[in-house]
Parts: sequence; C-alpha cells; structure tokens
Amino acid sequence: MNLLEQAGLRMLRSIDPERAHGLALNALQLGLGPRSGPVTSDRLRINLAGLDLPNPVGLAAGFDKNATAIAPLSRSGFGFIEVGAATPLAQPGNPRPRLFRLTQDGAAINRFGFNNDGMDAIAERLAGHAGIVGLNLGANKDSDDRAGDFARVLTRCAAHVAFATVNVSSPNTEKLRDLQGKAALGALLDGVMTANAALPRPVPVFLKIAPDLNPAEIADVAEVANASGIAGLIATNTTLDRDGLHGPHAHEKGGLSGQPLFEKSTRVLAHLSGLTPLPIIGVGGVGSAEQAYQKIRAGASAVQLYTALVYGGLSLVGDIVRGFDDLLARDGFENVAQAVGTGRSDWT
Repeated sequence: MNLLEQAGLRMLRSIDPERAHGLALNALQLGLGPRSGPVTSDRLRINLAGLDLPNPVGLAAGFDKNATAIAPLSRSGFGFIEVGAATPLAQPGNPRPRLFRLTQDGAAINRFGFNNDGMDAIAERLAGHAGIVGLNLGANKDSDDRAGDFARVLTRCAAHVAFATVNVSSPNTEKLRDLQGKAALGALLDGVMTANAALPRPVPVFLKIAPDLNPAEIADVAEVANASGIAGLIATNTTLDRDGLHGPHAHEKGGLSGQPLFEKSTRVLAHLSGLTPLPIIGVGGVGSAEQAYQKIRAGASAVQLYTALVYGGLSLVGDIVRGFDDLLARDGFENVAQAVGTGRSDWT
C-alpha cells in the first residue's frame, strides 16, 4: 500500500461508512485505483463453470451495487467481479444509518436492503464492459412475486454479463431467507433456469447461501442445487451471528461480514463441497493470501472478498493474488484446480 492509499483510507475511515463507500467509488471512476489489470499465471488460471478466470480471486457483490465502476474494478487485480444486487424496480433500501464499521474485529455490519437503481439502469451500465463480470439477482421488498423477480432481472440483464447469482441469503430483506427452504428454493430455481434456457445466450447461474444454515438445511440446499441445473454455489453471504464482537456497533441489526465470518463460512463451504459436485465460490472473511488458500483447500474453486478492502484498500487484491500464487508453488501445485478440496477434512 503506497502513502497515497494509506492517507485515503485514513480519511475514508474518519467519516460515515456509507458516505465513505460512495467517495471510494467516485475515486475509482476518476481513475485513482490500481490499473495493472488481473494478476495471472499458469498456476492461477482456472475454469469455473465454463468461465476462464485469469485468477480465482473475485470481488463480491455489494461493493458496486449499481455497476458504476466496472472498468476500474476490472483493472484492480481481480480475476472476476460481481455487481449488484439488482432488483426489477429501483428501491431506496432500508433507512440510514445502515452500514457500521467494527474496526477492532476487521468487520462490518450492513442492513442495506437491496438499495439499487433497478435492472434497466444497471443493464445499460453493464453493456459493453470488459472483463468477467457477473450480476447478483435480487427481489424487490414489496414484490408480490419475489421468486419471479429473480427470473425477470436475469432476462433483462443476461446479455451483458458472464454469470448471474441468485441471492436468497441476504438477511436484510424480510423473509427473503425463507426462499432457501427446500420446496421454495426448488420452485425458484426452476423458474430462473427456465428463463435462462429461453435466452439467446444462457449464462452460468450460481446460488448464494447463508452461513447460518444447519447441517440438515445445507443438505437440502445441496440436493436442490444438484437437481436444478445451476452451474455452482456461493458460500456464503453475511451472518446474523454476533458472538465475540467488540465495540459500540456490535449488536446492530443486519448482516455481519469480515474476519469474524471466516471460520463459520469456511465450515459451511467444506460441508457443502462434500455434498455436491458443483463448483463453489468461497466468500466470508477473506483478507489474506493464506485465507484465500484455506478456502480453496476447504473445497472452493474460487473466492470473493469485499470487507477486507475497507481496511486494506484495493492494493490488497494484488497482494492476495500474488501471495496465493506463492503458496501454490510452495506446496507443489501446478494449478489452483489441483488444490481444491485438499484440506476439506480440516474443516469438517
């Protein structure tokens, strides 16, 4: 991290978190972020559900909700990025304040509630982008057909993305997680995959799950996913767990992300990977090369991060990818695919 980035992070952490996030996006749009492009090597390249990734480290959904900084983010070292969540209609989300830093824990709590500009505006921004970009699909808070919302957003935006993610695991839209139940999830995915099959160019569809599922619920998700025709899974979203947190915001409502989520999300990932042949993207608490490597060895084929950027800046991306490459070389892996799942037993 250079001196300019250090000063910028100190300034951003001194103001309201949501305002700071908006300023960070503005800075990227002005060209103030890294410009090296994806970090890659023969060891780092991997095919994920038909997507040829230059490296397996991606940006999680939520950082660029409205697809306003795709180009600079694609030049920041990531192998792929995910924008959104997008809903059919624009919506403001939950009242502010709705984003809280837990600096002592290297964490954040958010209760945004799918605030976004809506699928039409986001589709226009996605058109003509470079790099491997996916879209997180959401449902409107006041929708009479939340399950149908996912298919509507996919149909509107799929022509402009490399993959799409069904997000039924956000804790910030009331009763959204109810769609993870076996029957409801099966019906929802059937609708999404029917819509996908009708597209001129179907895209790989992923399902993002919560870290708060019990073993029986994880087994149900795996069974439905295996039968649905989706391309893969993302494990996991944010958690409602508050064990061991510090500071004045520790008990704010919303989803917890960052370092406290690492162990819990990795255990869910490892359990899930033993129940499905589908590739998994591991998310939750990735803030170092070693943590990315642990996710891969627990069963992930790729990883995503977001909260760590609040504390480490965008230069962290290149550091993680290069460090991950070194770890693969250290342990004799010629390619990241060879490392997938080799440490699953450590987490199950």
